[in-house]
Amino acid sequence: MNRPNPIDEEYTFEKGLIVSSTDLNGIITYANRKFCDISGYTKDELKGKNHNIVRHPDMPKAAFQEVWDTIQSGKEWTGIVKNLRKDGKYYWVYSHISPMVVEGEIIGYTAARRPASATEVEETIPIYEDLVEKENK
Repeated sequence: MNRPNPIDEEYTFEKGLIVSSTDLNGIITYANRKFCDISGYTKDELKGKNHNIVRHPDMPKAAFQEVWDTIQSGKEWTGIVKNLRKDGKYYWVYSHISPMVVEGEIIGYTAARRPASATEVEETIPIYEDLVEKENK
């Protein structure tokens, strides 16, 4: 019997705000309960790990380069991200990432994510597919 690949199965959520913080290298220092619930990881499994633990392989490298370039320059970034749960299912979020600044120095980053709307996902997929295609040439 052929079972569907979990990476092709979407996990949807309708309510709540996923919040996490990282250090300057993207290592998770804080994960709220909603992040744990949606990602399928416990706080102990997330804390101390690189945030790319939830990165879906469909995400173009260029998208994350834009994120890092933006937040490392002290600016906020917003956009749609496809993430990967521990069980292999994926979920889409609208993400807002802000640098945490103390006494003029960036000390880390905080991200707040809500469920992405169907329209946001539909508009984003062709852009990401195009970026991935260009990366694979």
